[in-house]
Amino acid sequence: MRRDDLQTVPNILTKLAHLFGTEIKNRRLDLPEKFGKGYITGFVFNENIRMIISNYELKEELAIENPDIGVRGRVIFFKFQNIIHVTEPLQTHRFYQKQSKLVPSVLIATSRVNTDDIISIHTNMATINIEVNADYLSGLFMSSEQSPILQSLLQNTQPLLFEQIIYPSLQKIVDEIVAESVDESFKLFFLRIKAEELICRLLMELEKRDEKHLYSLNIRDIRAIYRVKEQMFEHLDTPPIIRDLAICTGMSPTKLKRLFKQIFGDTIFGYYQAFRIKEAARLLKEEKLSVSEVGYRLGFTNLSHFSRVFQEHIGTKPKRYSRS
Repeated sequence: MRRDDLQTVPNILTKLAHLFGTEIKNRRLDLPEKFGKGYITGFVFNENIRMIISNYELKEELAIENPDIGVRGRVIFFKFQNIIHVTEPLQTHRFYQKQSKLVPSVLIATSRVNTDDIISIHTNMATINIEVNADYLSGLFMSSEQSPILQSLLQNTQPLLFEQIIYPSLQKIVDEIVAESVDESFKLFFLRIKAEELICRLLMELEKRDEKHLYSLNIRDIRAIYRVKEQMFEHLDTPPIIRDLAICTGMSPTKLKRLFKQIFGDTIFGYYQAFRIKEAARLLKEEKLSVSEVGYRLGFTNLSHFSRVFQEHIGTKPKRYSRS
């Protein structure tokens, strides 16, 4: 690898290449067969922004020391998940069955949420990670005084985490990052622009949220909130009961509702209902189930009610949607 290439490769990628006993070519590390399959590619655009694209399956998980601990400064993390196709599995695994039902999203976090000096390299990964210096990001646009979320995120003085669903126009940018064939002379320039476009559009979405006061998060609370999300996904036929969820998380109902809405930008029931209907749309289109089969499977005892809720979210009645 040339010296100028080395300067544009993230340190974590260099460390992984050494661990796997392989070389980085054009900022890309292809996993040796004895470790798994797939690739990791990384780009340091400048001292303020970097990106890593991971699409691999390892035969076993790894844990390595973070080579950048203590030198990143005030960094904001953007982790895009379920937005690129995973590599062909080495074996049948529940991970792939579960992943197929997940909706593309991005986690946005301050550096204080990600303070571990150990990085876990999971067996399955299909993500894009972008790290941006908070001061650099603040200088790219006029921060809105009307958005407590953007102000708190850019100040980067407390542990915060937000999750945003990826809508089609964002997915299009992601697809260009992953699949667009660009001459090496323009690649860093092209990918930096696309990365900044993604971030700009995400900040525009966060600005729309109406949270007036943000609460600092800790790992325990974050894990508890995501257990609630996972439990809802596993039981889309049963509307969530706040009291029961609060008991499971060890939180008060008020705290649970407050933190859930802060992270996901919606109430627990609103979030549940949106994903319930997304699953209904998937079952109608991909599984070719009838309207009644889908409605009853997802816990709707009244098909007229199901049809009305579906139209509110999708814009058309389920029968017409299944035929479109």
